[in-house]
Formats: sequence, structure tokens, C-alpha cells
Amino acid sequence: MQARRYEITDKQWEQIKDLFPPEISGKRGRPGKNNRIMFNAIVWLARSGAPWRDLPERFGPWETVYSKFRLWLENAILDNIFRILALDCDPQDLSFDGTIVRAHQHSAGAKKGG
Repeated sequence: MQARRYEITDKQWEQIKDLFPPEISGKRGRPGKNNRIMFNAIVWLARSGAPWRDLPERFGPWETVYSKFRLWLENAILDNIFRILALDCDPQDLSFDGTIVRAHQHSAGAKKGG
């Protein structure tokens, strides 16, 4: 499968696929969505910065993705997955947002020696 923009690669999927709960739960009703599609939707949202409601249709309803996101977040599944993926990250892919960097209170532009 060719990874699209903002989605994980086949190599990354192979590293994390066993960390997800089984897709077949044995419950009645509509079958659950594929874990890779759901995870790609979450990654797409995180990387694009788009709101939930702007999720592309190929991922399914945003409410379904959000429910999966909350479930995996509460069960620490996402935490484990991102730890595994971080082990192989390229430092060139990392970025720092200046809005979270705090300056010391004395760096606010006061005159020195005054």
C-alpha cells in the first residue's frame, strides 16, 4: 500500500500493528473500521492541523475516528504506538514550535544594568 501524504508508511505499520486491539470483537452489529485506516485518520488530523469535521471522506465519519481516538487514548494504546515510532524517527523530521518555548522573565527587553 502506497502511503499518502500525512499517513504512515508500510514499514511503520509493521512496527505497530500488533499494538492495536483486535479488529474483530465478536460483538454483533456493524463491523469496526480497519485499525490502519483509523490510525491514519488520527495521524492525518495531527499532521494537517485540520479540525475533526474536515477529515477526508476516505477515513469515514469523523465521529467514528474521534471515538476510536478517545478509546485508544484512554487505554494508552496511542502512547505506546508513538513511543515505538519515535525510536526510528529522523531528527530532521522534528520541529519545534516557538509558541511553546518560554523565555525567562528577565529577557523581556528591560535595560541592562538599570
